[in-house]
Amino acid sequence: MIAESDPDPKPESALRREIRLLYEGRSKRAKRFRYALIAFDALSIGFFVIAAALPETSRLTIVSSVLGILILCDFLARLWIATNRMAMLRRVHTLADIVVLVALLIGPLVTQDIAFLRILRGLRLLHSYHLIRDLRRDSKFFRKYEDMVLAAVNLFVFIFVTTSLAFALFFDPHTGPAAYVDALYFTVATLTTTGYGDITLVSPGGKIFSVLVMVIGVALFVQLARAMFQPSKVKYDCPECGLSRHDPDAVHCKHCGGPVKIPTDGFGD
Repeated sequence: MIAESDPDPKPESALRREIRLLYEGRSKRAKRFRYALIAFDALSIGFFVIAAALPETSRLTIVSSVLGILILCDFLARLWIATNRMAMLRRVHTLADIVVLVALLIGPLVTQDIAFLRILRGLRLLHSYHLIRDLRRDSKFFRKYEDMVLAAVNLFVFIFVTTSLAFALFFDPHTGPAAYVDALYFTVATLTTTGYGDITLVSPGGKIFSVLVMVIGVALFVQLARAMFQPSKVKYDCPECGLSRHDPDAVHCKHCGGPVKIPTDGFGD
């Protein structure tokens, strides 16, 4: 049987190998580089969340453009070293980056204030899932509390993406930070079903939006509570039955009874 040919048979260039080792290597330099990327991701996410509440100014436009160039460089580098580029392009955080880049490139060309561009920039929040994947590779804390961290990120992303949607669709964006705080207050009060009633959406579209916030938000909130209080599990695929969640000290699979060899401190990496 003839093996499939490599879609990229050319030998890897020195530059591509150097970039790949920075993104995927285990050296101290590679880890420092990845943590710098994580810090950049966190700062850019925070900036876009805060900037959504601020009026568009030349200074904000310049900062957004600089961030856009850096995000584009990171995106192109990841795409260049990817072994399966189509699979990478189908990932949610990659699609979010593409949308954010389009919004950042269109923004300076638009003279009027268009609220949906701020929503698109807020999709950078979805990149936090990629941030967690990078941290999982190097951090024992994230590997141990993965379910809880993912549940918290799901809730955080939902709150701020929903806040951006509410701010753009149902609040007056020209009132600035005050309207954004109202949108955030409405989102949190609705998803927790607190129901103070001081800020409500009275239009049919607003009522449907509120129902979706309650249904999805409550589910995410319950997921976080369950992850916080249930016994922690670790990810490891059982070689016999494929069960992927086990107790940290398990030596046998609870489903099939087969032996499992979960990496621990001093064993594996």
